[in-house]
Amino acid sequence: MQMNEVLEKLPAHLMDLVIEQPYNEYTPQDHAVWRYVMRQNVRYLSRVAHGSYVEGLRRTGISIDEIPHMYGMNRILKEIGWAAVAVDGFIPPSAFMEFQAYQVLVIAADIRPIDQIGYTPAPDIIHEAAGHAPIIADPEYAGYLKYFGMIGHKAFSSRRDYELYEAIRHLSILKADPYSSPLEIQQASEHLGFLERNMGAASEMARIRNLHWWTVEYGLIGTIDDPRIYGAGLLSSIGESVNALSDNVKRIPYNLSAAEVGFDITTMQPQLFVTPDFPYLNQVLEAFADTMALRRGGAYGLRQAIDSGNGATLVYSSGLQVCGVFSEGIMEGDDLIYLQTSSPSILCHKDKVLDGHGLSAHAHGFGSPAGPWEGVDGDPEDLDEGMLSDLGLFPSNPAQLRFRSGVVVEGRVAGMRFAEGKLLLITWHECTVTYQGRLLFNPAWGVYDMAVGAKVVSAYTGPADPLAFGLNYQAPQEKTHKIQHTEDAKALHALYREIRRLRAGDRVNGEAATLWKELISRHPADWLAPLELLEITRRFPSQQGLNDELYAHLNTLRQSRPELGKLIEDGLALLD
Repeated sequence: MQMNEVLEKLPAHLMDLVIEQPYNEYTPQDHAVWRYVMRQNVRYLSRVAHGSYVEGLRRTGISIDEIPHMYGMNRILKEIGWAAVAVDGFIPPSAFMEFQAYQVLVIAADIRPIDQIGYTPAPDIIHEAAGHAPIIADPEYAGYLKYFGMIGHKAFSSRRDYELYEAIRHLSILKADPYSSPLEIQQASEHLGFLERNMGAASEMARIRNLHWWTVEYGLIGTIDDPRIYGAGLLSSIGESVNALSDNVKRIPYNLSAAEVGFDITTMQPQLFVTPDFPYLNQVLEAFADTMALRRGGAYGLRQAIDSGNGATLVYSSGLQVCGVFSEGIMEGDDLIYLQTSSPSILCHKDKVLDGHGLSAHAHGFGSPAGPWEGVDGDPEDLDEGMLSDLGLFPSNPAQLRFRSGVVVEGRVAGMRFAEGKLLLITWHECTVTYQGRLLFNPAWGVYDMAVGAKVVSAYTGPADPLAFGLNYQAPQEKTHKIQHTEDAKALHALYREIRRLRAGDRVNGEAATLWKELISRHPADWLAPLELLEITRRFPSQQGLNDELYAHLNTLRQSRPELGKLIEDGLALLD
C-alpha cells in the first residue's frame, strides 16, 4: 500500500480493516464499466454538480479511462491533506466515520457488475473514488467531512445496530455478485426488512447515519428550485443523478429533522434534502451533537453506554476518563450516582492511559461514585492538598467521605492523583462503599480507586486510548465474493481487452470486423463492447459498413430490452 503522511497517523485498530487493492483482478469489462460511468458523469455532472466537482476530479487524480490505482491517488491526495485506503465492502459505520476523522477516504475495492451500471446498493470503487474524492477537494466540504467523522464515530450504537449492519453487508455482497441466485437475494432482503421493522428506538448512530446519508451520500446544495449535486451516491450513479433533479423526487430544505428520516439502500430515494451551502451543514451537525451523550453526559450518557453493550468512555468533570464495558449504575432521574464496568477497564486523562491504571490494574472492572461531596461548596476536583487535609483526606489517615447523593466511602487514604491542577483520583485501602444500605465495595476486594468529579460531562462509544485498551475492529467474517467468472464470461472479457488495445492505436485494419463477428456470434446480449467498438470504428470512413451494423445491433437491443434503452442512448450521445 502506498503510504503518505496522513496514512501514517492512522491507529492500528483502523489499519486492521485496510486491504490491498486487488488491482490485477479487475477485468477488462470492469475497466469498460468504469470508463462508461465516468464519461457519462463528466458529460452530465459538469452541468448539474457542485462547481468543485470537475476541478476535484483533476486535483484528486481520478482517471476517466481506467480504474484508478490507490498508489497514484495517494500521491495526489496528500497535497490536499487526505489519503485513501481500500477496504472489503461495507465496514462498521463507526469505523467508517473514524477514518473520515483522520481525513482518510475509505474506498470499497470492488466494482459494480455491468447489470448494476446505473445504480448499485453496494459500495464500490466508482461510488467511493468517483463520488467522494472529487468533492473533498473543496476545503469547506472537506472540513465538514472531517468534523462529521470526529462527532459521528463517538455516537452510540444499539445492540441491534451491528446485526442490521451485517444484514446490509450480506445483501450488498449478494447483489454485487452477478451469479447470486434470486432466492438468496430474496431471503437476505426479507431478513433485512424484518430487522428494519423491529429495531426499536433509533440509536444515536442510526440517527447520525441518516444525516450522513442525506448529506455526504445523497446531498443537494443550493435552492429547492435550482439545486446542485454534491452527495457521493448521486455523483457515482448515472441513473440516480438524473432522477435526483427530476420531478420524481421531493426536495426538502435540510435541517435537523433529517436525522429522523430513514433510507432504503436498495432503491432510488423518493426525497432528497437541499442545504443552502456547506457551512450550514456544520450548523445542523452542531445541533445534533448537542443531543448526544458526547455532550450531555450524566445518567443519559451512562444509559447509552449500558444499552450499547460495547466498550465506552465516560468523562468526569475533572478530566478523568473511565473506559470499559458499562454494565450497571445507580441513577435517579438525570442524576448519575454510581457507575460500574464489567470488563477489564482503563483510566485515562487527555486520551492517554494513566500510569498504573491499565487493563491489569482494573482487570475485574471499575466502579466509582460521581457528584459533589457533603461539606464542600465547590466542585471536589478543585480541592488542593491543603483543603483535602482539612477534610481529613491525607495519606494513611482513616477517613469517611459522604457524597450528597448518599454514597458513603470509608477507609484509609493511600494517595491522590492530580493532573493540571485537578484532582482525578483518591486511592483507598481497607475501603467500604455503601449507598442506602447497599454494599458497593468490600475491603476484601483490595485497593479502591475512587474517581473524582462533580459530574460526568461526556459519554461516547469506544475507549479514550484505543491502544492501551486493546481496541480492534475485527474484519467482517463474510467477505465480498471473489467473482468466479464462467468460461464464456472470460472469453467476453478477452474481447474487451482487444477493443481496449485497438482504441489505443491509430489503425483498425480488419481487426474490428473480426472482433465484431465474435461478439455477435458468441455474446449477442452484450451492449457495452459493441458501443466501445463503434466509438473506434466511426473514426474511419472505411468502416462505414461495420458502423451501420453496430448501430443496427445497438438499436435492436435498445428496443428489445427496455432496461438497456437509456444506457445505450446515453452511450451513443457520448459518441456525438
